Formats: sequence, structure tokens, C-alpha cells
Amino acid sequence: MATNTYAPSPFEHIDFHIKDDHERFRYALLPASSHFWMYMSGGGRFMFFLLFIVSIPAYIAVISTGYDPIWESTKTIFIQLFSWLLGLPLLSWTIGSIVIKHFPNLWLKPSRGPIWELNRRTGLVTVFDYKNNGEYKKNGTIGELTAPFYEFDAYIATSPDSQGMPMNVLYLAHRYRNIMINFGALLCPGPEVQPACALWDFIQNYMDVSRPLPDLPQYEEYRHLDPTTAEYDRLTGRNPRFWIGMDDATFKQVVREMHQRVANIDTFQRPNLMAAYVTYVD
Repeated sequence: MATNTYAPSPFEHIDFHIKDDHERFRYALLPASSHFWMYMSGGGRFMFFLLFIVSIPAYIAVISTGYDPIWESTKTIFIQLFSWLLGLPLLSWTIGSIVIKHFPNLWLKPSRGPIWELNRRTGLVTVFDYKNNGEYKKNGTIGELTAPFYEFDAYIATSPDSQGMPMNVLYLAHRYRNIMINFGALLCPGPEVQPACALWDFIQNYMDVSRPLPDLPQYEEYRHLDPTTAEYDRLTGRNPRFWIGMDDATFKQVVREMHQRVANIDTFQRPNLMAAYVTYVD
């Protein structure tokens, strides 16, 4: 900015209620109007390819059992069936993609507010409350349910998907009050428990001010602003441009190593420190 060479990023002037820095990790989702165009594009593409694959054996079956010439049967099928069966998903895919790629002002908008926040500076966890007795508050106010991080417990909830596969989601639940965070929007549910365990490790490391910030690309620009992290980097001689100066090949190798450490995580082999203080019931 001092040299007048700063080029602002698109939409950086809009507050999307998302913060991820050395002080707080605040999470928000795009509003329903934004998701409409995303579902229109992604859902249309998915349905188009699904119906296209299904239509191939159906077309062959109709042609092989019909009495009309192949060209006449093909023309009739495409006009009466495939033009609607494939045309509507294709149209949805096309319109959604055009809006997302070329008209960001139409679909990219901030939501009403954040969903939850982990504050490293204060040690507090906040869940933003938009409802009153199950209904959205009409006066536009947003409630806040706040408690210290050390009063929360983490657990993994497993539920089946439409095919019966187990889907694991990390939850953070307050020990004494009805305050809960579902991290399913941050980390998509999956059949493996290791990613959820790795997310829990990340959250604990992030909230522990006696330890440096997790060494991830998004925190590199903030490391010198966090006292513990700055002192750690000074003592270890960490390159302040470790991530930003990394070439693509090295970055891919480091990411592969991180994924391998997630796959080999030892969460369930660690000692249960809570066992000395609580009694578990089924």
C-alpha cells in the first residue's frame, strides 16, 4: 500500500464472517441463495452424467426390440425422451456454471453471520445462536453461547449414509451446557475416523497458547504476531517464508507426508487422561 502497488483481491471488502488467523478461527457458510447456484451447477452435472450412462442401455434395448428403422426410432427417442431427460440437467448445469464463473456478484454473498468461533487469544469457544424456541429471531439479533475451551469434550458420531456406509463426524460438546459444534461442514463426513482425529489434534494445538500455531500455509503471515509462535520460530530458526517460498514439487511431497501422518494417527492408542476424573456409562 505504501508503494501504491497493492492490488486488492476480488470481494475482499465484503465481510463473509470467516476469520482464520493467529487470534481466532471463525467459521461461516454461504447463504442459501449462494448454495442454490452451486447445487444447480453441481447437481445438474451429476444428474446429466448419471442419466446419460443409464440412457445408453435403455436406448440399445429400445432399438433392438423396435420395428421401426434405427434412424426413425433414434429420432423419436431423442425428441420425446432424451431431450427432456438429458436436456434439463444439462440446462441446469450450464446456467449454474455460467452464473458462478461470470456473474459472481449474483451468487457470491455473505451469510447472516458466523456459525462458531474458536478464540486462541481468549481461550473461549462461541456458538452463534440465530433461533429462539426453534424459530429464527425476527429482530435480527444474534445470540452467543460462550464457554472456555477446556470445558468441551470431543467425540466422533457415526451414522450410515444412503448406501449403509459409516460416515464419521467430529463434534465438540460442552460438558455442562447445551453447547455443541458439528464440524461436518468444515470436514466432510467420511468412512475413516483418522481425519476427524487429526482435526481434533489441530483444534487442540490451535487453542493451546503454550504451543506455536500449527505450521500450515494459512498461518504463515500471522506467525510473527503470535508471541509463542514468534519465540518458537526465533529459537528454531524457522524460515519465515517456509510455505510461500516452497516450489510446487516440494509442496506436493509435504502434503503427501501430511496425509500419511493423518492415516497413521495414534489417537486411540493414547492414554485416556479423563478416565481419572469421570465415570463412563453406556
